[in-house]
Amino acid sequence: MTLALRTRLTVFYTLVFDVLHDGSNAGEQALAVDYDAVVLDLMLPGRSGFEVLRDIRARKAEIPVLILTAKASVEERVAGLDGGADDYMAKPFALAELSARLRALLRRGHPRESILKLADLELDSIRRIVRRRGNRIELKPKEYALLEYLMRNSGRAVTKTLIIEHVWNIHFDSISNVVEVHINSLRNKVDRGFIPELIHTVRGVGYMLTDTPP
Repeated sequence: MTLALRTRLTVFYTLVFDVLHDGSNAGEQALAVDYDAVVLDLMLPGRSGFEVLRDIRARKAEIPVLILTAKASVEERVAGLDGGADDYMAKPFALAELSARLRALLRRGHPRESILKLADLELDSIRRIVRRRGNRIELKPKEYALLEYLMRNSGRAVTKTLIIEHVWNIHFDSISNVVEVHINSLRNKVDRGFIPELIHTVRGVGYMLTDTPP
């Protein structure tokens, strides 16, 4: 089983994560989504954890990876760490220790960019200021969080499910139109009166922030 952590929080029990049971899908998922950390089992069906780890390190070297596996020999630990893992835990394990190790990895993980830019749109994630063509745009907290998520995934279509789990930190509710409401609000503030439009609907998929229409 591989866990990919979505949200950088200090309490393990409130982390949002995706659970993948097949190594054939785990690598692509880890590369496609902006995760903060990966908890990786070595004994996965389809592809081994070592193969998944090599894929991650080849294309997203900054993601912290903790191996959590029943393989506990010194040789296997050394192989995992030499293969690119940031930490290694053997089963059985204490949840409190896993939580502490993940917090340590996230504290020293690769810092995210503080200034995000796309075309003439700029977001300062430290001061939480958004400007377009030099003009400041006032956003409500969830509008800002949604825009930051879209900007960190610019050029990539993200689904409504991913948005609601990242921005609202809850499981997807197919009845809710909260994403559509906030997307429309963002379009009114970020795109109206500007060229090019940056927020696009990808039919059958979700939404994408890009200066090149998909």
